[in-house]
Amino acid sequence: MNHKKLTILDVARLAGVGKSTVSRVLTQDERVSPETRAKVLEVIENSGYSPSKSAQSMRGGSQKVVGIIISRLESSSESRVVSQILSVLYQRGFDVVIMESQFSHEKTAEHLSVLAKRHVDGVIVFGFSGLDLSVLQAWQYKSVVFAMESEQISTINYDNSQMIWSCLDYLSQQSLSDIAFIGVDPADKTTGQQRLDAYCQWCKQSGMAPNYQTGQLSFDSAYTLVDRVMHESLQAIVCASDSIAMGVMKRLQELSREDIVVTSVGRSELLSFLFPDIYSVDPGYEAAGQQAAELLIEHIEGQKTIRHLVLSPHPTK
Repeated sequence: MNHKKLTILDVARLAGVGKSTVSRVLTQDERVSPETRAKVLEVIENSGYSPSKSAQSMRGGSQKVVGIIISRLESSSESRVVSQILSVLYQRGFDVVIMESQFSHEKTAEHLSVLAKRHVDGVIVFGFSGLDLSVLQAWQYKSVVFAMESEQISTINYDNSQMIWSCLDYLSQQSLSDIAFIGVDPADKTTGQQRLDAYCQWCKQSGMAPNYQTGQLSFDSAYTLVDRVMHESLQAIVCASDSIAMGVMKRLQELSREDIVVTSVGRSELLSFLFPDIYSVDPGYEAAGQQAAELLIEHIEGQKTIRHLVLSPHPTK
């Protein structure tokens, strides 16, 4: 025998209330009296009525779906952050839609439009140079952005300066002073400019002439830049990321310059496996993922205080 699935109107009739009252109960509206709320909830429990997520969303309730827009799927650092985000969101009963921006402002805007049409409860966006955060204006209290600064939107940032200073302090403790830096194009304001600035500030404070090169965030780019900072007395190279460090290590091996100490930022499993002795700084990816998810949930639950969190790095070897 086929049983017709109950609608919200059926629940209203069974409870002896209006359809709007059932909607208010479903969205936890405080204007509903305790007695009426109990009566409606009893009908829902006894009838097995289950509101669809889309219908719940159209009535202003949460459908418990979050969008995550990452910059690139192959990014190991973003994957580590997303893994922790998912762990928190899944524990709280949220579904997740993951999309890729490919460092495109236009594509990010398109993704946000799709997510808005799906009535998701909130979004987490991994920022990049060229992203105009005005595209998130409509998401002010429903979004968290990584690696960008904004007064209107909650943000999660890494302490890029402290990451590089941690590497330099480690090298200084070994009485190494002839230190080069290989980084990312300063057009990238965080991994690029901020990490390069930290190295230059250290050189100025230490009375050393800066010796650096910047390029792409890739093994190949770093590999080609090694020769440009190389000289006979060079003692160490600070790398802005683990990807860069792997390219640097390959070239140093070819040059038979294993005497040069290499430090890095990222603490990836691949780098640790290939070069276990490299000193690498963990930016705090797991902590960042957890805090981003918790911060977004706070916004979804009604918290309208914009917060800006800066994660401290964790030096490891």
